[in-house]
Amino acid sequence: MSWIRITNAADFPLREGRAVTLGGEEIAIFNLGERFLAVSNRCPHRGGPLADGILSGDSVVCPLHAWKVCLTSGEVKRPPEQDACARTFPVKVVDGVVHVQWAAVQAEAA
Repeated sequence: MSWIRITNAADFPLREGRAVTLGGEEIAIFNLGERFLAVSNRCPHRGGPLADGILSGDSVVCPLHAWKVCLTSGEVKRPPEQDACARTFPVKVVDGVVHVQWAAVQAEAA
């Protein structure tokens, strides 16, 4: 596992997501104001782009079919009783720069 430098934290608008590609996989990174969170950019339902969704607390609502995904756990919150999850990624900000923890083998395991 290593930390990959993404971009300046100021490049992420408050309460919005942006998609980045690491190792062939799209990741959605969200600026929640007090912290940044990242999940796979594919909704577990039908692959909708979560980076384009609307934030609701620490969750994002998929723009395609309104599935609500928790950004801290990847768990689907709506509709209820779904076993599907989105993969989450650790994020840190160092000297104003967003970094995502990434392993090269992650893309092979997906």
